[in-house]
Amino acid sequence: MSIHEECGVFGIYDPAGDCARTTYYGLYSLQHRGQEACGIATINDRELSYHKDLGLVGDVFHQDVLDRLGGTMAVGHVRYSTTGGVRRENAQPLTLKYVKGTLAVAHNGNLVNTPELRTSFEYRGAIFQTTTDSELIAYAIAQERLRCGSAEEAVCQAVKGLRGAFSLIVMSARKLIAARDPWGFRPLCMGRRGQAVVFASESCALDAVGAAFEREIDPGEIVVVEDGQ
Repeated sequence: MSIHEECGVFGIYDPAGDCARTTYYGLYSLQHRGQEACGIATINDRELSYHKDLGLVGDVFHQDVLDRLGGTMAVGHVRYSTTGGVRRENAQPLTLKYVKGTLAVAHNGNLVNTPELRTSFEYRGAIFQTTTDSELIAYAIAQERLRCGSAEEAVCQAVKGLRGAFSLIVMSARKLIAARDPWGFRPLCMGRRGQAVVFASESCALDAVGAAFEREIDPGEIVVVEDGQ
């Protein structure tokens, strides 16, 4: 039996920009956690851009792609499929455009209440584009955001309905949000590089981008970064 690390996530806020390139190096260092697909989503002047595909980080991303993505915020993902097949549409980060704006979600973990959540969303008219439980998380956050005053409050409310393992990095147009399940089943840490704030599945990704390790995200904790604070 082989052991799989089951995905890696990376997120950064950096007012100096070029976050896509930093995320590339972070994902490269996390490649051992998932080798089926990868992706990066960025925010430039509150506009969401992304690129993702099947394959290794070094094959999916090239100089022109990273230049186009840029970004003062970014979230990235390397995938090993725990739910859903090896299909391009299952690559992350998952991105949504909805009435409140945009979301990008990167998820490491497995939900055990996936069938119940999927059925609930389907009966409320949801049309799914992937076969992953990560899409359920994105939908849950988006729906909660319609009732909440902020993206972080929407994440807080959404995770209450999730059962299982999850480390999440969620990016809205203005905020980068990291969340870890109450049991701490999946790793997530935080670091800093000057004014930049970085989140990653493992501290090796912080080392790869020159960020100093600050701490582990506590089980059940949600951390919000807005304008570097």
